[in-house]
Amino acid sequence: MDSKALYAKAQTLMPGGVNSPLRACRYVNSEPVFIENAKGAYLYDVEGRKYVDYVYSWGPQILGHQDPAVSAAAHAAIDHGSSYGAPCLGEVTLAEAITKLVPSMEMLRMVSSGTEATMSALRLARGCTGRKKFVKFIGNYHGHADAFLAAAGSAAATVPGTPGVPEEVTMHTLLAQYNDLDAVRAHFEACGDEIACVIVEPVAGNMGLVLPRDGFLQGLRDLCTKYGALLIFDEVITGFRVAPGGAQQRFGITPDLTTMGKIIGGGFPVGCYGGRREIMEHMAPVGGVFQAGTLSGNPVAMAAGLATLNRLAECDYDALEAKTKALTDELAAILASKGHPVCVQQIASAFTLYFTDQPVTDMASSAKADQKTFATYWRQMMDQGIYLAPAGFECAFTSFAHADEDFEKTIEAAKNVKF
Repeated sequence: MDSKALYAKAQTLMPGGVNSPLRACRYVNSEPVFIENAKGAYLYDVEGRKYVDYVYSWGPQILGHQDPAVSAAAHAAIDHGSSYGAPCLGEVTLAEAITKLVPSMEMLRMVSSGTEATMSALRLARGCTGRKKFVKFIGNYHGHADAFLAAAGSAAATVPGTPGVPEEVTMHTLLAQYNDLDAVRAHFEACGDEIACVIVEPVAGNMGLVLPRDGFLQGLRDLCTKYGALLIFDEVITGFRVAPGGAQQRFGITPDLTTMGKIIGGGFPVGCYGGRREIMEHMAPVGGVFQAGTLSGNPVAMAAGLATLNRLAECDYDALEAKTKALTDELAAILASKGHPVCVQQIASAFTLYFTDQPVTDMASSAKADQKTFATYWRQMMDQGIYLAPAGFECAFTSFAHADEDFEKTIEAAKNVKF
């Protein structure tokens, strides 16, 4: 069965034919291809077509698909059982590895997704401060928990609230534009003793890639310290992507709590949240803040995650970043030569090409990029075997599995695009 037939059948079984909205490809006026296999830098659809992958399951596969060490670890673990519902060695070993690489996470709790991690971190921040309000940034996406679906990024709603989320749930969510420190300061001046935390993507990754301005993250740290609120870094995307110790290592800012996912599971469902010991000990069974999960710390994800971190210790982050920058610079030059100026946002092995000649610093400026032009670009790149996220407000990712020939193929495909 080909992708078209599979999609038609899927639409009779699942809303929109997908299990996550963006996969339906409606932002690019297209239909999804169904993937049958993945290996290294490549995806293969059900019709046998090969694609150079720049989505990588939305970020986790920094080593490429089916990395031998990660696959071997997962296979070995599953031979002993896929889930115990009880403590296992793997969760202790992976937790120890993460706390060594990210020193601000003195203790952590494993969960099964980034959404679980962020919703739990928010509950913990509220529980240990006794406050209800929190600050989030327009266009930052922290998963689909109700409180975060106020001006969220990615495929979520872009206005406060969404059907199914009562206004009473988001009334304690205080919004500010990303990179606007004055707006955050105004919230604290108005009700600082009611704000439990500020949660932020230290590098925004769900309104496209947006970098923090100089002083922005430090300003958040200073405000939280001054008013007794917690600073939460959502490093589900940036963790082990922008540096071995995440964005907090790269920018030299220490948050109170950190959320992670994606890479720490090596492609398996996983997440975690952690921070200073005195904060984390508010969690049950030590403290009174409750959170639980049947599959939390399951042995297969723990084994794959540990194997991933061990492999990353051998990898050259600087070399991959240099190759990624060279790729994005070349793509931008090619597209500009066709009469379509592009704003390039890139850090480490993540990037976004916005079809705009204006700087992109927040959701408002991201929204001004030309999505129709992006859709044209996306369709023609896909036709040439270059697999990109089907929306102009998502990140693309390179990996340690990409070879020079993959980047060369991508550049040649861009040269062939006609607008």
